[in-house]
Amino acid sequence: MILSKIPRHDGVILLTFLRLNFSDMIRSMLLVCLLSGALAAGAQTIQCYPPHWWAGMKTNRIEVMLHGPAIGAQQPQPVIHYPGVVVEKVEYAPNPNYIYLTLSLAPDVKPGKFQIAWTTKKNPKPVEFEIKPRRADRGKAFAQGVSSSDFIYLIMPDRFSNGDPTNDRVAGMRDQSLHRDSLFHRHGGDIRGIINHLDYLQDLGVTALWLMPVLENDVAERSEHGYNITNHYRVDARFGGAPAYKQLSDALHQRGMKLIQDAVYNHVGNTHFFIADKPDADWVHHWPSYTNTTYKDNVLYDPYGAESDRKKMSNGWFTPKMPDLNQHNPHVANFLIQNAIWSVEEFGVDAWRIDTYLYNDLEFMNRCNEALLNEYPALHLFGETWIHGITGQTYFTKNKLNVPFKSNLPGVTDFQTNLYGIVPALTQPYGWTEGVNRLYQTLAQDVGYEDPTRLVIFLDNHDLSRIYSIVGEDVEKQKSAIGWLLTCRGIPQLYYGTEIIMKGFTNPDGWVRLDFPGGWPGDAQNKFTAAGRTAIEEDVYQFTRTLANFRKTSSALTTGKLMQFQPDDALYVYFRYDDQQTVMCVMNTNAKEKTVDVARYAERLTGFTQGRNVHTGQRTSLSQNFTVPGNRMVILELRP
Repeated sequence: MILSKIPRHDGVILLTFLRLNFSDMIRSMLLVCLLSGALAAGAQTIQCYPPHWWAGMKTNRIEVMLHGPAIGAQQPQPVIHYPGVVVEKVEYAPNPNYIYLTLSLAPDVKPGKFQIAWTTKKNPKPVEFEIKPRRADRGKAFAQGVSSSDFIYLIMPDRFSNGDPTNDRVAGMRDQSLHRDSLFHRHGGDIRGIINHLDYLQDLGVTALWLMPVLENDVAERSEHGYNITNHYRVDARFGGAPAYKQLSDALHQRGMKLIQDAVYNHVGNTHFFIADKPDADWVHHWPSYTNTTYKDNVLYDPYGAESDRKKMSNGWFTPKMPDLNQHNPHVANFLIQNAIWSVEEFGVDAWRIDTYLYNDLEFMNRCNEALLNEYPALHLFGETWIHGITGQTYFTKNKLNVPFKSNLPGVTDFQTNLYGIVPALTQPYGWTEGVNRLYQTLAQDVGYEDPTRLVIFLDNHDLSRIYSIVGEDVEKQKSAIGWLLTCRGIPQLYYGTEIIMKGFTNPDGWVRLDFPGGWPGDAQNKFTAAGRTAIEEDVYQFTRTLANFRKTSSALTTGKLMQFQPDDALYVYFRYDDQQTVMCVMNTNAKEKTVDVARYAERLTGFTQGRNVHTGQRTSLSQNFTVPGNRMVILELRP
């Protein structure tokens, strides 16, 4: 063998062995010499994953993956002298650049630093590891979860606001683009820009922020969206790094707001350190030739499905530049699960959104969910389930279905009430199964969920056309959509800019990921202020703000029951109610004015004589029929 050195941008030397026809003696001598040189040159480059842990965690048995040039070549034995820390197992990866150490931490282990030393001088230099004290405020200031009492705001950090122009480009990173006229280059938005506008968000009524992934995306192109992760333990420096992310978490919690992290288990960027230098061959799924996932979720629960179809769906790559991780590999599974727990503790995360949920190995996902909830019982987990069918969506979350596999995922992103609910309600003519009847029928099938109030409902997101464009830029339909979002069951999520009627179709997706006007110094318009908004934008903004803030203190809308009445000639009426409050929601999806027959809804109107319009304050008598203009939604708080 001959050992060639391939330098990587992060300074780690990738060792590649090439088989040649040397004698055994010459090969052995050459290997020893080269390994000695590599160890001397790379002694300071050994990395620990995770880089530290905490005392008092329920998860007190961790696998530390060490990565450095040839550190495992001579299979050195680790030595740790620290009370309460025991090396339980040592494994040497096929790639000599990796060692796995399983550490057992005693329940009473004290915070402190220690060294992982080795048995001989020829082995790697000692590596420092730290046991940190846990936060005293967990469950109060973080890991609180999100619920139907919250209002989530989804942000693409690169496109929201640039608060620190000094980190727009970071030397040494592969993507040096910075061009706001391009849909796919970086624009410079960062975490400081989000912190700068927390007043705006809180005034709007937002209680929780979900950011598209903020972890390092050191790839050559398309690094703006965050889903090409290249290091799970680094926050992207162009967003401000870990310090900025922690500042955002602290700032949110000081305001009584919450942080949702976007997690990606299924795939990584193709320049991730453990892709460029794989610990072993089956770290990712390999095929004889490139194989893409089919994106066909129904094979996973189809009782008649072919195993080959299931394999292609689960193990095929999401894109050619996103290697598909093999979660059956125990070290891959350990790495991902530990990183999830580490991130919640390190950054003070309150909820966990899981990208491309159904493309993961589902048994692995159950393990990961269980580990997170064991450590943080109040944490809410919801997975992206962009599928076409209510049975499928129900299958992937906690459900009442009689099926062999039982998911333990508490919630999902509710694509069904979006694609087959509110969108047809506002875009299709009324019919037996069309128009607003689609919304009614979709909600009627909540019967399969264990708890439908834990689903995240939405109008649009970073992958879908914006709702304002979908409804033909009809302002009243936009307001009806927002009215439904903030009054239906579930956890409402608003995509950034929907409140100021940002528009765009996904052709391509960059058109729905445009900059928030006013988020950059020198922007011609600043939509963060009333002065910068047009009259129409201000109307929609105030409609959203008024209802969102009313919702904060409305027990009926946040935790009450839902009763819906079958639509009648495009008129859809439903109620949110509990023992303290009743809210009547009337959605007229016809272009013409409609009369509300009060007697039709006597089941829920008994005991009430009037309704106060949440937006206008006007009183409507319930002793007689009343009218609702075309394409309008009226929300009434009922009074005796």
